[in-house]
Amino acid sequence: MMAVSFWILVALAATVVIWKGSGLLEVASERLAAYYRLPEIVRGAVVVAVGSSFPELSTTVISAALHGAFELGVAAIVGSALFNILVIPALSSLYGSGELHANRDLVYKESQFYMIAVAVLMLTFSFAVIYNPVEVASNAIHGEVTRSLALIPILLYLLYIFVQYQDTRDNRTRATSENIRPLREWLRLALSLLVILVGVEGLVRAAISFGEIFDTPSFLWGITVVAAGTSVPDAFVSVRAARKGQGVTSIANVLGSNVFDLLVCIPAGVLVAGAAVINFSVAAPMMAILTAATIALFVALRTDMALSRRESVLLLSLYLAFISWITAESFALMDLVPGLPPATGGA
Repeated sequence: MMAVSFWILVALAATVVIWKGSGLLEVASERLAAYYRLPEIVRGAVVVAVGSSFPELSTTVISAALHGAFELGVAAIVGSALFNILVIPALSSLYGSGELHANRDLVYKESQFYMIAVAVLMLTFSFAVIYNPVEVASNAIHGEVTRSLALIPILLYLLYIFVQYQDTRDNRTRATSENIRPLREWLRLALSLLVILVGVEGLVRAAISFGEIFDTPSFLWGITVVAAGTSVPDAFVSVRAARKGQGVTSIANVLGSNVFDLLVCIPAGVLVAGAAVINFSVAAPMMAILTAATIALFVALRTDMALSRRESVLLLSLYLAFISWITAESFALMDLVPGLPPATGGA
């Protein structure tokens, strides 16, 4: 019991550290985006999104490089993506200025590009199973994701950056009158990234320890504890933007963060480790759930180009249902995912 209490405190402390580091990161990112005169949607989808997604990037790299637990990092990314899609827009709407308004660029470009990102990552995992199958004792299907396969989603992200760059060229905002010192903001950004790294390491260690203590897959703790903790930056950025009446920035941050998470954060772990084995029997159902959550958000945004309070409550309910289901799976109360055995390291 003492061990559980200790690691709970570690997880909470790590989340606070990530939150503090993310505050510094948010300030630096916004000031740099203003200094370089980037359009609102580019600020949300690239600059702020990549900055607030640094915890997720750190999770996959630290999990793969220091702990040899690549699938813990993948679980954290999928859990974070679900949290971003279902929880953050709902909180932004409920605690913002009422309805969270979007526009056609956001719905038809950002949302649909994110759907493509989900499909490409699933295609990458499929190639791993087809061309690099791995034999295991269980009935679960495994495949090895190599560095060459990891380049597929990264190349798609480069295309995403190119599209956003074209938007930047076509729609420059006016120069800000605020006195911004770019070197100072770059240093602030570097400091914030170091602080976030410390917090993420604490969360990863806590997740591994919870799996050992409760004899459950580390996948469970990655997709819940680590995912929620690393999503704190995105939540604060989006809610604050919504309170300022910047609904487009709020939602673009969520979608941009998820695009970065799927196309860069997961492949980064592979590039660091050299290769990583993926449990396709678990990955496929998780990606299907992520697709369903994305469709739910897309449909909600498309109606009147806004996210209402009723739709926000529905999104929160979907997330709670997912958490309840994955917990029941991990404790062997349900068996809809055969590739997720209720034992330590079963991810």
